[in-house]
Amino acid sequence: MNIAIVGGGPAGFAAGILASNSNNRVVIFEKNPEVLKKLLLTGNGKCNYRNANQSLDKYHTTYPDIAAIINPTNLKLVSDFWNNLGIIPIIKNGYYYPFSEKASSMKSALLKKSEDLGITIKCHTEITNIEYKENKFLVQTSNFTETFDKVIIATGSLAYPKTGSTGFGYEVAQKYNHHIVSLNPSLVQLVSNSSITSNWSGIRSNVIVKHIEDNKICKEESGEIQLTDYGVSGICIFNLSRNISIGLTKGKKEKISINFVPWCQSNFLEFLNNRHQELPNRNITELCDAFLNYKLLYAICKYSHINPDKSWDKLTAIEQKLFAQNLTDFELIITATKDYNYSQVCSGGVSLADLNLQTLESLKIPGLYFCGEVLDLDGDCGGYNLTIAILSGIIAGSAAKEDIYA
Repeated sequence: MNIAIVGGGPAGFAAGILASNSNNRVVIFEKNPEVLKKLLLTGNGKCNYRNANQSLDKYHTTYPDIAAIINPTNLKLVSDFWNNLGIIPIIKNGYYYPFSEKASSMKSALLKKSEDLGITIKCHTEITNIEYKENKFLVQTSNFTETFDKVIIATGSLAYPKTGSTGFGYEVAQKYNHHIVSLNPSLVQLVSNSSITSNWSGIRSNVIVKHIEDNKICKEESGEIQLTDYGVSGICIFNLSRNISIGLTKGKKEKISINFVPWCQSNFLEFLNNRHQELPNRNITELCDAFLNYKLLYAICKYSHINPDKSWDKLTAIEQKLFAQNLTDFELIITATKDYNYSQVCSGGVSLADLNLQTLESLKIPGLYFCGEVLDLDGDCGGYNLTIAILSGIIAGSAAKEDIYA
């Protein structure tokens, strides 16, 4: 049996490895000069490939029963997959990395396993069309056409097109009447037109940040934020960006609230008053120097129209309250997100309602499977999207291996 896999990313390789046996010829088609290009960028090149926290709220889809795919039995398939490839993990705060802390180790393991199984890898080969005729698939490129018994679409999404993603998988799905859930950039930076951004650019700070949509608090994240000249970035921001991106397309009013002093468990205004009593004869800069980045201090003061060289007791009560509020509850209106060129993944994709979730085979075209980022299934930062890629590849590849149409 001939099985074509369109896309040489992690999902495609997982599918290929699971689809291989002595009776099957498996071919992975990749348009790039090399396979697994995006994998090498994962975790800043260290490849965070799993996470100890497998709460369902780390995964997202419009399908009503996400546990049909994300469940303990299936997640064990992912850990077994990496173990069987010989990956030895190093675990940091629940994040799994290869012990080498090099994504190249993961790539090497996948390539070696594929070589052992006799999988054919065709790089520099872009699929231009797939025709389904008489229970066979005609897979066409600009140079040749091959016939396959089954096809697994693992083309990725629209995110980060520099890695080769073009949205071809969506075209195939739509051609055969599959519904595509609306696509939006996710795990992406947020853009604001606030006047403060030019003054705080380059600052990193540990914060608590809340997503507020139409004046309602929706979600909270904590961690390091990166303040930029266009707005904000960082993992905590990425994990909020999915819903913000969707909300903006629906005309919702989107903003975030940043607490720059998350360590302060008491009323911060009261804390500053007490600190002034303990440390008199200090201006605001000196009073806050021990816990606040000086550049952020000046940015907040400028934004609040407060002179940082004044002592705390020389500020008016209104100025004191405003200063404390802007450090504990700084509201930033979000006007946009960065586009697909910057997003790690995108929300939306091929509707899970159009697939058999036990096999990820199309309910419309027998022998056609979908896996990876092309699906309406995405996750937070922290190894969740790579888990989705491997798991869905395992499911699709395992099902495609069996010639149930013979």
